[in-house]
Amino acid sequence: MQTGLRTLFRSSRTASSTPRFRVAPTSHILRAGALQIRSLHIKKYTSEHEVVNFDDETGVGIVGITDHAQSVLGDVVFVELPAVGATVQQGDQIGAVESVKAASDIYAPVSGTVEEINETLSNEPGLLNKSAEDKGWLCKIKLSDPSEVDKLMTLEEYKATWE
Repeated sequence: MQTGLRTLFRSSRTASSTPRFRVAPTSHILRAGALQIRSLHIKKYTSEHEVVNFDDETGVGIVGITDHAQSVLGDVVFVELPAVGATVQQGDQIGAVESVKAASDIYAPVSGTVEEINETLSNEPGLLNKSAEDKGWLCKIKLSDPSEVDKLMTLEEYKATWE
């Protein structure tokens, strides 16, 4: 016994003389041209162990500390973040991270305006240890000079500073 769409289509044709649906010929189908969207995400590093994931489409850089930095710091117990709306220059201190071992300042890897901070870190500073370069991001900065990203280090260059 055959079941499925083939059986349903046969039974619908025999039940009435007019088809229940019609397939349009290909000449009537609207075909969209190839839509090309180019969004480049660039991940760059500083010698002070900050990382920025820059989206060239939005002009926003997501700033965090590197996985290496969180492993050296140990268990993070407090995170100080910049104020939303603050204008920062590359190299400015924008916050601090305190752990059971040490405290470390956070520096702006790029210049721009702080658009958002990771509010979750105020209640869960240990998120930096669990996911430093992903869910443990610190802030989002709208870059005033996107060319600054080009001057930062690649992962290979960054690793060479501490390996």
